[in-house]
Amino acid sequence: MQAKEASEPSNAAPVRRVLLLGATGTIGLATAKALIQRGHDLVCFVRPRPSLNAGAFEGATMRYGDPTDPMSLARDGFAGEPFDAVISCMASRTGRPRDAWQVDHLAHLHALEAAQAAGVKHFVLLSAICVQKPALAFQQAKLAFEKVLTESGLTYSIVRPTAFFKSLSGQLARVKKGKPFLIFGDGQLTACKPISDHDLGDFIAGCLDEKSRHNQILPIGGPGPAITPRQQGEYLFQLLGKEPRFKSVPVGLLDFIVGALNGVGQFIPAFADQAELARIGRYYATESMLVWDAERHRYDAQRTPSHGTQTLFHAYEQWMNGQDAPERGEHAVF
Repeated sequence: MQAKEASEPSNAAPVRRVLLLGATGTIGLATAKALIQRGHDLVCFVRPRPSLNAGAFEGATMRYGDPTDPMSLARDGFAGEPFDAVISCMASRTGRPRDAWQVDHLAHLHALEAAQAAGVKHFVLLSAICVQKPALAFQQAKLAFEKVLTESGLTYSIVRPTAFFKSLSGQLARVKKGKPFLIFGDGQLTACKPISDHDLGDFIAGCLDEKSRHNQILPIGGPGPAITPRQQGEYLFQLLGKEPRFKSVPVGLLDFIVGALNGVGQFIPAFADQAELARIGRYYATESMLVWDAERHRYDAQRTPSHGTQTLFHAYEQWMNGQDAPERGEHAVF
């Protein structure tokens, strides 16, 4: 299944007034750039911080406040003005239960209520493909809001991307230093169709104009076949002209760590949070980021749609040639 490639700006597409939440994240910034390129009237509502590069959002209106505070959202974000659409790329930074339910669920409930009050007709949500098999707090929180959104009466587009390039960049430095590439089991327990920030931002922005993406849950990956961790490692060594070297980490070790942290967490709450982070690591080490076929109880690469032109292996080539690798997210396993 192949989605359309990255879109060129179209003069025929109507200009919409859009409020973007989560614009300072890597996907949020890519989405902002795609919306600006398409000519939309974009307002980015972000937290004020000294490190913010406002120049990266040239062409958008910047507003500052707390996107998770309903009063600030209404007063400083929407500011009593009408908007055609809200796009949210907000997500909890850690995946810890408290953080997940505060951001992935409650903050989005506030955003939805404010959107309805502002007369918004379309709400585009950046979710995650891993909510198909929910086992973690942040997945449950995302699903809970997805349900509210689909029942809200607004037109919705729920985007569930596969793996991000940044989450698969963590072993570049160790491979360059001659260290082995770390894998779980034989390195073929999982597979994914990684999507670049640029291509995902383009897909999210396209949800405004593509009616086939309205009132839909949209799993989306990047171009090309699904790849395993072992294939990722083999390609990195190939770029360096070296024989592949791997070090296998048994999944049982992760199970032991989760069990130990769970036990201590019954008496020390901080360890309960660490146990959740360990469960996140185990999940990503053992579950593919592809469409889940519930009837056959397996992941299906063929049913995982693709979008865009940028591949992970091309990004590896750029990073190996000196281009800075992206900052990694909190959920990266390595």
